[in-house]
Amino acid sequence: MGYRYMRMLLMFDLPTETAEDRKNYRRFRKFLLSEGFLMHQYSVYSKLLLNGSAKRSILDRLTKNKPPSGKVTVLTVTEKQFSRMIYLSGTSDPSIANTDKRVVFLGEEL
Repeated sequence: MGYRYMRMLLMFDLPTETAEDRKNYRRFRKFLLSEGFLMHQYSVYSKLLLNGSAKRSILDRLTKNKPPSGKVTVLTVTEKQFSRMIYLSGTSDPSIANTDKRVVFLGEEL
């Protein structure tokens, strides 16, 4: 069973001038958290993916739930590339939620 872990990075810049804009912002952020995205910075989130079909599935859901205005961009990198991220300021989040160690396989032994 060959899983190739990937990390989806999602970055957004949404308007917040009107009450409707702020409502759309909150709705989109709540959607990201419900889908398992973790916040790195205020408008930068990431999600661990098991394979290409998981990537396609989340991209479909993101497209259906994107806000009506603003900018949302997605970049997918391998977990190995993501782990090479260099922190010029601050430190990485060492919690297990931010690693592939939280992946649980049910059924057959690996």
